[in-house]
Amino acid sequence: MTEKISPDASGLTRRPMEERTGWHVYYTDVCIGWIAARAGVPHESDQWAWSCGFYPGAPQHAERDGTAVDFEQARARFEVAWRDLAGVLTETNLQEWRDQRDWTERKYAMWARGEKLPSQIPSSKMRCPCGVEFDSHVLADNLAHVPHITAAQRRDRIAR
Repeated sequence: MTEKISPDASGLTRRPMEERTGWHVYYTDVCIGWIAARAGVPHESDQWAWSCGFYPGAPQHAERDGTAVDFEQARARFEVAWRDLAGVLTETNLQEWRDQRDWTERKYAMWARGEKLPSQIPSSKMRCPCGVEFDSHVLADNLAHVPHITAAQRRDRIAR
């Protein structure tokens, strides 16, 4: 069984937002939400907002958000939402978010170096339904696999 995480709010840390007055909230190294001042709202409206949840990793529809009159109330409401969310989270949920974060960092580092992702590099390589990889620009290879490809296409049409 996967280890449940601790819902204790003392394990949370805040890091300032660059884009506005507010904080990203972290549980260990996973950004689990934010608390921030609302911009452009009337003075009689709640001046703070919060959101608790993260993607990918958290269960679907588990995110909670709301508004508050001040930072302290927003923080308190965030912590209640965190305890509810943490009650259903496991270490696997957090690892899914970390894996996505790490992949995104590697992707942007490749682009910064002027490299392309493998999926962005044109290739004439194909995998035949028989399992063999071949170069579709080589006529002999192409002709050898046409019967396999057309048979698979026929099966797919019949299956629909």
